[in-house]
Amino acid sequence: MSPTQTLAERPTRVRYWVIVFAVTLAAVTYIDRVAISFAAPSIRRELGLTAVQMGWVFAAFNWAYAMFEIPGGYLGDWIGPRRVLMRIVLWWSTFTAATGWAWSFPSLLGTRFLFGAGEAGCFPNVAKAFTTWLPARERVRAQGIMWLSARWAGAFTPPLVALIMGLVGWRHAFEIFGCLGLVWAVLFFLWFRDDPMQNPKLNAAERELLRGSSQMAAGHGDVPWGRLVRSQQVWMLCGQFFCLNYGWWFYVTWLPTYLREARHVEIASAALLSVLPLFCGGLGNPACVLLTRVVTRRTGSVAKARRLMGYLGFAGASAFVLISTTFRDPLLAMLAIGVASFSNDLVMPGAWTAAMDVGGKYAGTVSGAMNMVGNVGGAMAPVAIGYMLAWSHSNWNLTFYVSAAVYAMGILFWAFLDPVTPIERS
Repeated sequence: MSPTQTLAERPTRVRYWVIVFAVTLAAVTYIDRVAISFAAPSIRRELGLTAVQMGWVFAAFNWAYAMFEIPGGYLGDWIGPRRVLMRIVLWWSTFTAATGWAWSFPSLLGTRFLFGAGEAGCFPNVAKAFTTWLPARERVRAQGIMWLSARWAGAFTPPLVALIMGLVGWRHAFEIFGCLGLVWAVLFFLWFRDDPMQNPKLNAAERELLRGSSQMAAGHGDVPWGRLVRSQQVWMLCGQFFCLNYGWWFYVTWLPTYLREARHVEIASAALLSVLPLFCGGLGNPACVLLTRVVTRRTGSVAKARRLMGYLGFAGASAFVLISTTFRDPLLAMLAIGVASFSNDLVMPGAWTAAMDVGGKYAGTVSGAMNMVGNVGGAMAPVAIGYMLAWSHSNWNLTFYVSAAVYAMGILFWAFLDPVTPIERS
């Protein structure tokens, strides 16, 4: 086909299937993660766990997830996300089911650690797939759609877990959730190719559209580790994601316990109120995409738009976490936490797209580094909350004050971050 014919032809939309797979994967991921937060009171009662022990169970996932993030992202850069994602999903689905087989604190701790090790590298490899399958202008929208779906899947997990637990108990509920990933892994492996040019359904116009991004497909094992370690951009990306994850992990670990112990909410009402933070967080992602587009048009600078979203997100999250402590009514407190979660997710699409743009063909590795440090924050939060509750005799407000301070620190990292310049050109 001649260049003139290619330009006249409308590109097919085969590339959007990679977003469909990312959306469904994100949903499965968050169902598997959030399920344990709602099942926690039943698990503690049956296994006789203290608040500190439950905090370590929550954190075991994050520590393993953090440890294996960079290796998982690096493998995606080296051998491609197709094989890596299939192995990741099969592994974590097995240990999701195995959560229901725990018989003691050590067995539950080990199972959640292996679950986290298996899931590590998931989102860096999705970022790698977006980098090769989507043109640059479509990546932030894809991240927004994916994180909206992830948050909403997590939001509706508590009522889903409550329903399934009521029917089959918490042990069999985890077995059911583990089966979801197995179906996804098979379908993804059959359809996806690391290089979009290998998909015969792309027409000539779509191939031309993806020609530049497809050159960043698998086969880049020569990661410049020294340059990554010395890069201010990488350190700032990691720092802001630490702050973001520390505050956010409360919503998917201790929140149901907080509602039942501090706010004295019944189990059915707690399931419904637990929907609010992740539901509102999901709305923050398309809001970020829309606002970024508007600010970019007015300022002519993608970097300024992303920084503004970072400032707004962290400032709003910090402020509304504090505001939530002033309300006696559980509903008003949860609405304030919902706005904090919305603000939290104003940062998400810009952060992940910045990791993709800064990383370039090493997007998997850079995204893995960012998510690794973020999950160190996520691992510290539930443990720190468990100890704060023990030391302060269940003073939940103390945990919110600390989260607000950590959120505020995120503003400083965005002030020194160049979120658009690739490492190879910086």
